[in-house]
Amino acid sequence: MEVHDLHAWELTPAEAIKLQNRLRKLTLEKSFCKPEDWSLVAGCDVSYARHDDRFFAGVIVLRLSDFQVVDSATAVVKSPFPYVPGLLSFREAPALLDAFKALKTKPDVVIADGQGLAHPRRFGLACHLGLFLDMPVLGCAKSRLIGEYVEPGPRKGERTALIQEGERIGTVLRTRDRVKPVFVSVGHMTSLQTSEDVVMRCLRGYRLPEPTRQAHILVNKRRASG
Repeated sequence: MEVHDLHAWELTPAEAIKLQNRLRKLTLEKSFCKPEDWSLVAGCDVSYARHDDRFFAGVIVLRLSDFQVVDSATAVVKSPFPYVPGLLSFREAPALLDAFKALKTKPDVVIADGQGLAHPRRFGLACHLGLFLDMPVLGCAKSRLIGEYVEPGPRKGERTALIQEGERIGTVLRTRDRVKPVFVSVGHMTSLQTSEDVVMRCLRGYRLPEPTRQAHILVNKRRASG
């Protein structure tokens, strides 16, 4: 799969912040296709251990009609970039992009296990990947990074707005009855409504949408194998 050469990774944290502020202007909060027109959805995830500079990345492509695996790939990359809140994509994206490069099948949309616009500079991992891949990417995170919200109702599909300083930056979505919600936000080339619809279409009785759930399993197997 083709990955665009957006920028180099040898950056200081200060340079990375400047780059985020510049690249944020390139992200598109608009869907160019209806979710029902997409047939292949990818999920991606990263696993790593404390005090280890190796990042294990996994991408899995599923067919939406029956959730069968169409393609998958993993990659291991050493990242020297330090842990800095708000700059996680500079640690995780290089490994993820190597995994995407190894795919033989291009998906229609990608669900990233992380934030999109629900980020202090409105440029989380899902935005970063979207620009490199030049395709629709949304963020579906397990925890909140920023913003305030009212707890959604207890039933699957109930949702509330994630707000920061009067601006809606995402959706707090209940994906299973009486389990913790997930945090959905736009990455690139998709709208918030479309992002919510994609996550709902990908639920199979678990808290996480099936693509990222299976990517999580895949990448942990890869890490366990060394």
